[in-house]
Amino acid sequence: MSIDARLTELGITLPDAPAPAANYVPYVQSGDLLFVSGQIAAGPDGLIRGRLGDGMDVAQGAQAARACGLSLLAQARAAAGSLDRIARVVKLTGFVASTPDFTDQPEVINGCSDLMVEVFGDKGRHARAAVSAAALPRGVAVEIEAIFQIER
Repeated sequence: MSIDARLTELGITLPDAPAPAANYVPYVQSGDLLFVSGQIAAGPDGLIRGRLGDGMDVAQGAQAARACGLSLLAQARAAAGSLDRIARVVKLTGFVASTPDFTDQPEVINGCSDLMVEVFGDKGRHARAAVSAAALPRGVAVEIEAIFQIER
């Protein structure tokens, strides 16, 4: 089954690949690795702003992380031409805007990790980091970057 068919089966529509907000490129391919720049949490109604542990709960944070994952997939599709060329999700690095006493960053970033496994199956299992940040660009709750392996 193609990844596009899998997305349809899951009821997932990818957003357009977001344009960079500053002086960087959205992705770089080096050999068979695709490095996708950090994607900030955004949904149909705009940016998903907030801070975990201060008015935003883990479930809301996981939804923000899933939104980042959708943008990561959109960027990967733009870079590779088709998500069928993704051989593996290699690594995710997730940043969670949170209070000093909030310690559930891994559960928040699971929103993106779970998406990758839903879409790619075992090829979606990856290495990962989930870290806290005092603040993220534009006041968003989550930002995630990814490394994908591309089939040649």
